[in-house]
Amino acid sequence: MTDLHDFPIALVTGASRGLGAAMAEALAPTHHVVAVARTVGGLEELDERIRAAGGQATLAPMDITTRDAMAQLCRSIHDRWGRLALWIHTAVHAAPLSPADHVDARDLERSIATNVSATGVLIPYVAPLLGLEGQAVFLDDPRAGEKFFGAYGATKAAQIALARSWQAETARTGPRVHILAPAPMATATRARFFPGEDRETLAHPRDEAARLLASLG
Repeated sequence: MTDLHDFPIALVTGASRGLGAAMAEALAPTHHVVAVARTVGGLEELDERIRAAGGQATLAPMDITTRDAMAQLCRSIHDRWGRLALWIHTAVHAAPLSPADHVDARDLERSIATNVSATGVLIPYVAPLLGLEGQAVFLDDPRAGEKFFGAYGATKAAQIALARSWQAETARTGPRVHILAPAPMATATRARFFPGEDRETLAHPRDEAARLLASLG
């Protein structure tokens, strides 16, 4: 039997629920997962599911907007394992829908901090751990310019713009940067945006995680 400590290391930011948790669970049979999220309860539930399936995870209850915490996390990954095989960035702040002229300043600040600034901090922190052979995954959700999606749409678009620049810069050298588009899923985030939607018509995060990971090759 393969020692789990010999498995490649996968970092999942935003791993406590939704697609992030599903990605972490899907990776656990073949990777040691470092699961990052602010919600301790969600991480503990994820850990229980991973362990029940025979896998192992390292839980990192941290806020990705705290620069020192992210620096400490990446240094700890380096000191313990030396490198990462995969980084999946699913963390996002979904501000409430609002007309552009009624966007709450605190919601906008938190959207910028989580969706844009934290991504700009994490890319240079994680890149050395990925080296030339690792892979990074970002999830696109193109809402920029849609009515009532001002705070979310603008900051999510900025996040993906950062990812696309990194993707173009590393196309020949690595790491491989993927920008994937999940199908509409029955998640808490989507329910906030579309509360009356028939969830039976939506994809399950578990199925989308399997589909998206398969596309990485």
